[in-house]
Amino acid sequence: MPNPTLRSIHIHPLKSVQGHATTEAVVEPWGLTGDRRWMVVEPDGRSVTQRQQPRLALVTAEPLPGGGLRLTAPGRAPLTVPVPDASRTVPVEVWRDKVEAVPAEESASAWLSEWLEAGIRLVHMDDPAHRRPLDPGYAQPGETVSFADGFPLLLAALSSLDALNSLIEQGDHADEGPLPMNRFRPNVVVDGTAPWAEDEWSRIAIGELTFRVAKPCGRCVVTTTDQRTAERGKEPLRTLARHRRFGDQLVFGQNLVPESTGTIHVGDPVKILE
Repeated sequence: MPNPTLRSIHIHPLKSVQGHATTEAVVEPWGLTGDRRWMVVEPDGRSVTQRQQPRLALVTAEPLPGGGLRLTAPGRAPLTVPVPDASRTVPVEVWRDKVEAVPAEESASAWLSEWLEAGIRLVHMDDPAHRRPLDPGYAQPGETVSFADGFPLLLAALSSLDALNSLIEQGDHADEGPLPMNRFRPNVVVDGTAPWAEDEWSRIAIGELTFRVAKPCGRCVVTTTDQRTAERGKEPLRTLARHRRFGDQLVFGQNLVPESTGTIHVGDPVKILE
């Protein structure tokens, strides 16, 4: 088997919309630069994702210099969204975490509200170094995270996706496969490993940077959403429930916490340290 390498890098500037592939990315303590620094919320501040609004899958948020966004969606005129003035914050909630965020300009919230046919707001995380502490069960003192579900980076392995697709092919909903990696919305995709090898890792290096492997990633209904059409099926949750149930979670991928900062590149070697 070839030595493991970093096959692809994905940044999701706006949580739960389409990702942006890149050949290199800067790793900060709270995740990749620009990753999940924007989020859609209900009027009361609760986060909105593809769980509630699968049509978010059809929105593209292109990152702009300085941290702004260019929003596009089928049949809609694009909208440029600047980073808002951080002089005013509003309380928001991502999972159970209470976080202060900066509201975007009204035109951005209106654009997304019209697309989703629901009243929502767009918010920005201005200071990821201080806004949202990492889960203390997995954190070192002072570690923080962006608007990601729980951890700074998500890793997935191509061999594990191939193995999962083989299982789907043998199941009751074979017509739904094979599934692409974008169903799982990872930040880093690794090639050259045995299927499910990542289950055993506790510390890795990508290029010159090191990461703790915090915990497996429990999957939800978002993985059943076709990212091209926003339509939902049964897979991969049906197959994960049969073959990848760990306690009360259906697992695919591993959550990472950076131990160092710098730049990672597609093609970097991936070393299993522990």
